[in-house]
Amino acid sequence: MDEGREGYGRDPRPGGNGFLGRRRAGRPKLPGRLGAAFLIAAALLSALMPAQPARAAEGTDQGVTINVYNWGEYIANGTDGSLDINAEFTRRTGIRVNYTTFDSNESLYSKLVGGGADYDVIIPSDYMVSRLIHENMLAELDFSNIPNFRYIDESFRDPDYDPEGRYSVPYTWGVVGLFYNTDYIEEEITSWSSLWDDRYAGKILMFDNPRDSFAIAQLLLGQSLNTTEESDWLEAAALLKQQKPMVQAYVMDRIFDKMESEEAWIAPYYSGDAAILVDNSDNIRFVVPREGTNYFVDAMCIPATSGHKAEAEAYINFLCDPEIAGANMDYVGYSTPETAAKAYMDPEIVESPVHYPDGETLARTQVFVNLPEETSRLIDRLWAEAKMGGPGESAVLVAIILGFLAVYIAILVYKRRKRKRELA
Repeated sequence: MDEGREGYGRDPRPGGNGFLGRRRAGRPKLPGRLGAAFLIAAALLSALMPAQPARAAEGTDQGVTINVYNWGEYIANGTDGSLDINAEFTRRTGIRVNYTTFDSNESLYSKLVGGGADYDVIIPSDYMVSRLIHENMLAELDFSNIPNFRYIDESFRDPDYDPEGRYSVPYTWGVVGLFYNTDYIEEEITSWSSLWDDRYAGKILMFDNPRDSFAIAQLLLGQSLNTTEESDWLEAAALLKQQKPMVQAYVMDRIFDKMESEEAWIAPYYSGDAAILVDNSDNIRFVVPREGTNYFVDAMCIPATSGHKAEAEAYINFLCDPEIAGANMDYVGYSTPETAAKAYMDPEIVESPVHYPDGETLARTQVFVNLPEETSRLIDRLWAEAKMGGPGESAVLVAIILGFLAVYIAILVYKRRKRKRELA
């Protein structure tokens, strides 16, 4: 990674000294071309593991239920021959798990700020971890209850989003790249500019969230993904507005159905989910464009409001067990921060450049950091304008809504007067 530009992280490769990172939602993973032996092994893993009911640290209450809040389809749950992680944790410790999901860092943040949520373990992305630390919303971890932290690679410790490594433990990492269908796009795709190619108009998909979409435009413009210069964001927004007429849809999980059905030909998405399409579609490729990309980490944290901190730390410790982490990442598809876990994973995944990009690719990555509130508000406004085609179209839409509202009010007034006349 280039450390000479604002907002870049540190080298995540072995021998590096920590880094930033970020997320995502997924969908049930398909077996693809995994060997039958690995499927059978995964299916039998739970039965073969010796019962270890006393794994939780001293001081935990085996009669409680912890509330875990994570991205959708972001943990092995027993389907497709995978290990049911939460059930195995309960079997070993007696601690039950109430598991619910969110679809964005922002919705997670809203739940926490709203005060109505009672979570014990959350898994936000790097920049959101930074924000939660800044706002005193996370509990400092007791690492004596997380001895398996020793398996986390040195390059993932003390990251910039948690500089002293006191509030988080990395769960997964990955990069953003481009999918494209070789049946319709014959040339080799090497640049994000392909998402602006009018030859693919109507067949282009784009992220349905501002940070990821703006990042693509920023990479083409040579900007930092974490710039606070208003002129930079305006320039990136102008580029997204130019693209808008060519975009078929702004989507997240729907990318899978649209790409597999060939309704769309090219789309950006996250490397952890790339294997779903690549392994099951001979005509779909995944590439990290030459301009670089976003590098992200999702991390396990405990909210400051947790009522079961020791049990939550036992859960984090369990997920850091290399054998458990290996079984989990085989299903989730994202990259593990534990080299030790790779010994328990399908070799196809461990050796895949999609899951574990080479040093040259990682050197071209940038990471997200939490931006000032003023910049965030600017991004939200520009994103709304970009998706609607610009401020002009926004004004037209507002005028239409106001027009309908005026007609509705007029009808109500007319009916009320009519009823008064009838009663008179």
